[in-house]
Amino acid sequence: MAEFVLKYADARGQVHQVSAVARNEAELRERYSRDGFLVYSVSAKGAAGSGPRGRKVDMEKFLILNQQFVTLIKAGLPILKALDLLAERLTDDKLRGPMTAVRDEVRTGTLLSTAFQSQNLFPPMYITTIMAGERAGSLAEVMERYINYQKLALSVKKKLLTSLIYPALLFSLVLALIVFLITFVVPKFSELYSTLNAELPTPTKILVAISTSASSYLLIGSLAIVAAGTGIYFWSKTAAAQEKLDQLKMGFPMFGEIWTKFQVAQLARVLSTLLVGGIPLLQAIHTAGESVSSVLIRKALATASQLVREGQPLSTSLKQTGIFPDLAVDMMEVGESTGALPTMLGSVAEFYEEDVQNKLAAVLSLIEPVIMIFMGTFVAFVLIALYLPIFSLADSLS
Repeated sequence: MAEFVLKYADARGQVHQVSAVARNEAELRERYSRDGFLVYSVSAKGAAGSGPRGRKVDMEKFLILNQQFVTLIKAGLPILKALDLLAERLTDDKLRGPMTAVRDEVRTGTLLSTAFQSQNLFPPMYITTIMAGERAGSLAEVMERYINYQKLALSVKKKLLTSLIYPALLFSLVLALIVFLITFVVPKFSELYSTLNAELPTPTKILVAISTSASSYLLIGSLAIVAAGTGIYFWSKTAAAQEKLDQLKMGFPMFGEIWTKFQVAQLARVLSTLLVGGIPLLQAIHTAGESVSSVLIRKALATASQLVREGQPLSTSLKQTGIFPDLAVDMMEVGESTGALPTMLGSVAEFYEEDVQNKLAAVLSLIEPVIMIFMGTFVAFVLIALYLPIFSLADSLS
């Protein structure tokens, strides 16, 4: 007999994590499934929570894979045969290995959701979706809802990234121009003026001093920036740092509101998809908490889940956390009172996704001229500071 750590949901959707003894993992899963529980995961004692995922799945390729999988299932192929076809024809090395392993586990009698979960690669929402499809006997329909969710999520992310490309490129060009002027152009003029033994105007002195310092400490400064960036990167991986960064993001002028609304839109989309797929509310909240990236929102969802478990509505529970916008909470309250919470959550997601895109476009339309004004001002200052001594010399000679 061996000891395992079991994570499961009961009939009310409440999630439990317990230690249990069984001959093997399959026996433990069968025992709890037979009693009506939805088993999330089973791992050997000491192996649970061994660490975060070391790999990430390419969502676009994974989406295409799932579209093919659903098509094969709807065509009447058994799941194992569909997995055989997918595993044989996959060209992506990062997916071929896990999918082959999934197929091999399913061949031995393992549930499809369990096989995917054992790879420690696929999103928690995907695992829960498959679990719901297996229990309801409608795997293809439930997976189609997940595919539609991923299409919408990827579409929103692409639009946001596309809108950020031009400002990022413009900022990079401005930075490159500043470095070029300070480290190459200004030193050339500085050498010229040093041979003239002339008194330089104050702006020229300031510019030469900046250039000299930048040239002298360029290597040290670059190493310091790299070291600081590396330190911040590793620091940001800690739980305390992630919570602090979330607070900074939420409090940042203009972008803080956009970031918060984007997170709320994603959360509403996940909850809507899970509830439409037949997942109980508490279980859907738990899965949504594992799917979002914000530590603060995960904590808020954990608090809300406890309040929902005590009998409070979801809207009231989320409002008490103080993170979610009032409009989103009010819309959820209307959905709960009319019995159309999944539909209203979808409306919340659509509203905030559109709002995020509009607000981001407005902010970026302001940032672009600011960058251009800064670049023009800096270039004008450099040109004036460099040519002032020439004008002064011309006046003295005349």
